Amino acid sequence: MSADTRRVEVYPDREVVVEFDPDLTFECVDDCTWCCHHGVLLYDRDLLELAQRANLAETTTDFRGEKFVTREAKDREEHVAEDGHACAFLREDGLCSLHLDADWKPTRCSVFPLAVWLEDGDLHVDIRDSAHDHCEGLNVSERSVIDNLEAFLPELLWDLENPDSDREL
Repeated sequence: MSADTRRVEVYPDREVVVEFDPDLTFECVDDCTWCCHHGVLLYDRDLLELAQRANLAETTTDFRGEKFVTREAKDREEHVAEDGHACAFLREDGLCSLHLDADWKPTRCSVFPLAVWLEDGDLHVDIRDSAHDHCEGLNVSERSVIDNLEAFLPELLWDLENPDSDREL
């Protein structure tokens, strides 16, 4: 472990190796929605939760043997990727219908802008490379990431065989 990394207990007996600047702050900002332009990987528990809130046949897709929230064409200029698509749950106003209506979001949405991976049996977190270029919420608030890791890292991440967050649709 380098000098910039530290172990932090997020839940009892659930540690993470933090590889980002401990002074980092993050807060979603209005109208950004950049993280909603990509397919969201769904872990098994996410699928069960989503099934209680939406029609899986209409809102999910299979890609390389894994389930993702569908990216769909949106008939608008804002809150879409360059190809005009975004997450099926991203509303026209740039807000997430799952988060607003059900006070829930998939694990991968909670994790953003962090990157998560397993290394030598430990769960590691850093800032996603792409977030440095596209995410407007880094270091714009007083909300310390390291002091709020439980908000970013659902406990199920420690139980996954492959929590690697670098998988996209």
